Amino acid sequence: MRIIPPSCEIIGDIDGPAMVRRIELIGRVCYKSEDKITDTSAAKFIAMILKSGHESVLEHEKITVRVVCDRGVTHEIVRHRLASYSQESTRYCNYSKDKFGGELTFIKPCYLEEGTDTYRIWETAMQDAERSYLAMLEAGAKPEEARAVLPNSLKTELVMTMDIREWRHFFRLRTAMRAHPQMRELAQMILDNFRERIPVLFDDIQPQER
Repeated sequence: MRIIPPSCEIIGDIDGPAMVRRIELIGRVCYKSEDKITDTSAAKFIAMILKSGHESVLEHEKITVRVVCDRGVTHEIVRHRLASYSQESTRYCNYSKDKFGGELTFIKPCYLEEGTDTYRIWETAMQDAERSYLAMLEAGAKPEEARAVLPNSLKTELVMTMDIREWRHFFRLRTAMRAHPQMRELAQMILDNFRERIPVLFDDIQPQER
């Protein structure tokens, strides 16, 4: 059994300056103000459309991210309709095989502190789940049958693609203080990554009480 933290990785290169220049060009079509485009006008223009709520322009650009998290978190992520998803399949992945190390991998809950009673109870439950899963496979069950004993804490990988407008909506919901702690942990991780590359598109998003 392995226990790991969540992580995220942007798939493909993000050319932030080129992205905001394209958004500016597309947005200025609405106002027929293309003649006002300069080498430094994009950030100011985007700040203006964000303030005015004209976020439909942001739908022309998208970002793809690969996340490693637990299956409980992905159950929440895939509720976002305006996105494309590809996820590790427990029907076809046989975790008893060598490429998985012959073991299950679990995501450590950020709200459980190692050494506490609650952490030990969780860890024991994960060990029991692994033993049961491997025993079912040994007894002849298929992976799609043995997965019935797998818990929400099982590590999974999900590739998700959203346009910029939907990413902003995702962050507003999933970094809110009332979001699930593990969901908030992952969403903030992705948001911090985006802010490093395209600050003008995401710097205005702050955690909100919901």
